[in-house]
Amino acid sequence: MSPLAPPAHVRGVTTLTLDSPAHRNALSAGLVAALADALDRCADDADVRAVVLTHTGTTFCAGADLRAPADPHDFVALMRRIVALPKPVVARVTGHVRAGGLGLLAACDISVAGTGATFALTEARLGLAPAVISMPLLPRIDPRAAARYYLTGEKFHADEAERIGLVTMAADDVDGSVDGVLDDLRRASPQGLAASKALVTASVLQSFDQHAEDLIARSARLFASDEAREGMTAFLERRDPAWAL
Repeated sequence: MSPLAPPAHVRGVTTLTLDSPAHRNALSAGLVAALADALDRCADDADVRAVVLTHTGTTFCAGADLRAPADPHDFVALMRRIVALPKPVVARVTGHVRAGGLGLLAACDISVAGTGATFALTEARLGLAPAVISMPLLPRIDPRAAARYYLTGEKFHADEAERIGLVTMAADDVDGSVDGVLDDLRRASPQGLAASKALVTASVLQSFDQHAEDLIARSARLFASDEAREGMTAFLERRDPAWAL
């Protein structure tokens, strides 16, 4: 069964739905590949004005799939593909977002989160760091908030995600808010959307081009470390890691 639902297309908008709820829509190799292929098709389709990225289940994305992880180069390419897509990508989030899932979310141009959504950068608790996701994430969020949530790994909610710039808006009526955004996008010309998006994403793309290889290597070193092995094992065994005080 594909971890991505069949795309739905309505009035110029294609919806891509992460559909592996049993695995909390974790970033497996299969999900990353399927989403990359779907985005490529959207880029080449003149009938697609905008893309919505959403999910089934109670989790938007739990981050890396520790049992079937994607190659980090493929995940970085996926985030860059979202940023560089010449069509706006709108995230619709009604569930939880963790670790690498925040990178996927930050790569989107506009995001609407429901009041039940929660967010956390849990990497430090696993002996890791939010390395590659920093490329789309740090340009979006308040620096003081980044320092807090990178270091503590604590959970925060949609209103805080809006305050720090992680999401565009927190909304009680997520679908109504997304529909309003999409109606506005439908009034814009394809050329106008592509040119306008290029202006606001230029610095993010520059970060990918300058820092991707270094951050991938840094992430790989962390994943291969003894502390990370203990952190991931403890997570899978649902226990505290050895260093917890």
